[in-house]
Amino acid sequence: MTGDTTFSPPDEAMSPDPNLHITIEECSQNSGHLLEDEGDDLVNDCGQLFEIEGDDHENERDSKNDQFFDIESNGHENEGDDANEHLFDIEANSHENDRDVADEQLFDIEGNKHGDENKDDQSVIDGQSGASQRKVYSPPIVGMEFESYDDAYNYYNCYAKEIGFAIRVKSSWTKRNSKEKRGAVLCCNCEGFKMVKEANSRRKETRTGCLAMIRLRLVESNRWRVDEAKLEHNHLFDPEGAQNSKSHKRMDAGVKRKVEPTLDVEVRTIKLYRTPAVDTVCYGSPYSYKGESNNQSDWSRRLKLKDGDAQLIQNFFCRAQLADPNFFYVMDFNDEGNLRNVFWIDSRSRAAYGYFGDVVLFDTTCLLYNYEIPLVSFVGVNHHGQTILLGCGLLAVETLETYIWLFRAWLTCLSGRPPQTIITNQCKAMQTAMAEVFPRAHHRLCLGNVVQSILENLGALQDYKAFQMALFRTVYDSLKVDDFEMAWEEMIQRFGIKDYEWLRNLFEDRERWAPVYSKDTFFAGMFHFQKGESISFFFDGFMHEKISLKEFFDIHDSVLEKKRQKEALDDFQSRDLSPMLKTRCYYELQISQVYTKDLFSKFQDEIVMMSSCFNITQVHTNGSIATYMIKERDEEEMLRDVRNFEVVYDKPGAEVRCICGCFNFKGYLCRHALCILNYNGVEGIPFQYILSRWRKDFRRLYVPDLGSNNVDITNPVQWFDHLYKRAMQVVEEGMISHDHYMVAWQAFKESLNKVRLVADKNVL
Repeated sequence: MTGDTTFSPPDEAMSPDPNLHITIEECSQNSGHLLEDEGDDLVNDCGQLFEIEGDDHENERDSKNDQFFDIESNGHENEGDDANEHLFDIEANSHENDRDVADEQLFDIEGNKHGDENKDDQSVIDGQSGASQRKVYSPPIVGMEFESYDDAYNYYNCYAKEIGFAIRVKSSWTKRNSKEKRGAVLCCNCEGFKMVKEANSRRKETRTGCLAMIRLRLVESNRWRVDEAKLEHNHLFDPEGAQNSKSHKRMDAGVKRKVEPTLDVEVRTIKLYRTPAVDTVCYGSPYSYKGESNNQSDWSRRLKLKDGDAQLIQNFFCRAQLADPNFFYVMDFNDEGNLRNVFWIDSRSRAAYGYFGDVVLFDTTCLLYNYEIPLVSFVGVNHHGQTILLGCGLLAVETLETYIWLFRAWLTCLSGRPPQTIITNQCKAMQTAMAEVFPRAHHRLCLGNVVQSILENLGALQDYKAFQMALFRTVYDSLKVDDFEMAWEEMIQRFGIKDYEWLRNLFEDRERWAPVYSKDTFFAGMFHFQKGESISFFFDGFMHEKISLKEFFDIHDSVLEKKRQKEALDDFQSRDLSPMLKTRCYYELQISQVYTKDLFSKFQDEIVMMSSCFNITQVHTNGSIATYMIKERDEEEMLRDVRNFEVVYDKPGAEVRCICGCFNFKGYLCRHALCILNYNGVEGIPFQYILSRWRKDFRRLYVPDLGSNNVDITNPVQWFDHLYKRAMQVVEEGMISHDHYMVAWQAFKESLNKVRLVADKNVL
């Protein structure tokens, strides 16, 4: 599949195909430097901002088992797991460094730029301002991308040289019947052990079975991506000895400038700018292209707070931080000291983003419908398909500057890891901000809101009912781009609406909202490509248009607690209750044992609807790839009760792709694809189509990102951060059961006694 990304840790690697072999290669002769981007976390303690260095590590993503490739072998290295490809091929969208934006009190997150620019009008918040600016090399993380294999090799070689170890190519694989390299594993030179025939050799034993490595893979964009990274070594580093290794001796300094990767992780230094910028404002309907303003008063707008609201906000944040030390918030003030914008997120939401941050909906319902409080929220979906909160904000005005400030504040507290897909309402300022802060993310518009806006604006049409049916058929039933565009042209001609400028603008932006253009983008069920589907406002049922700030803060924690209790209850029911089966299809039984009850229920609907599919015809063959046409009877559409769906199936790779795009839209296979698998005698759903993000047996610990074990031994702040995160992991796992609790409690007591013994020795 294409564009399917999850942040869930990958499933266990599958055994390699018996036809796959490992190739052991000599190290590349090219090398280079990589400037390390230090991860900077904003820690806002009751209004103050601090910058703390940290390591950004993106959760690994599920990848598809690459059955299309041969792996060759020279036969003299450990083969093991390195012949395995990950389960899911998920296109990561690496995010390039943001451009400098000189905005009023805007958090500009730049890639380690410590130059002298704008010295007179900006203040840099940098807790390490006195530290040396010596170049270092960023540790490899999942999601890094390079222009070529040599660039990837050079980067890892330079990183290894800086740390003090050597590398080698453990294995690589090429495309079938071709010499084109498709993947490789680069490992520490101490990987493995001597072979039996070398045991009596006089050569010094240098191998220690070290597991440090990176796995590289050529993705569809013809870039090389890090799919797996292990940083821990089981031996001491020897920088001087590493200098004499084969890999480092061959380093070519002439290519150093080319090795910096494009990261999915955007790590920056936070700067505070003060310039009199003026930006576009979104007013009224977000689907109107009106409302551009150059009024300076728009820039200096502030939150419309009632008496005591400012103190309410401050009290809420202080209480939250007392109960949750990893709670994050940040405030934005104008030149007069008036509060303009606010953002906050708790530790559980920050941790949940690591599992479910692949697709995010930016909800501006309160702004759209003019609620008393200008609340915005970042929303994801968990393994039950339920909405989860990933951050909240209050905005004084919808300007480009405001959105950039908000998106960057959100990105910073998530260690700079952007989502793959972001769904929003339509707003020019928001769209520009998305391109600025998330330049390589898939930005899509909420389809339900787009369709609703069209119907509202054309409600006065004489034949409104006929227009509504034509619109639904054009948007939801078009399977090909040409079909959609022809149907759209026919519709606007038929109803005489071709002269509406806003409708023309909407059509020009069709790739952001029409389902037919987004079949290669993963949405995890948050983009509703069928009529009648919708996703509810996270606080739906708990808020109303006239709700006050005090009332909102009173219900805020209780809403989150109810949602989390619902998730815990569903976890229990999914784990301990067996769902009722409706058919004898093995696919239904297979998924019932793997997925949570809610996701299984949705998949079960596809199983049941397999009965509406018939007349499978093979229409084309290209090598091992066969194209089928399958008919489906739609009982709801009496005028067109039969539709044709094209399904492509590759037998050696066990890959199936339907033109309806259900797998990327919803995260599970459609009835058409299931019929083709069954037609070809495939007994079980291939593992690459069983996503970890829906599994009920996958352990999810909502603890802060642990980051790396690299701690500055002179920095007490990093001591605290490191110990706190590890302790919280023990706490979360200790709450699983009474036995877990007793073990965790005993471990804490023993650890405390050992620490006190160290203190007693120092006193003596």
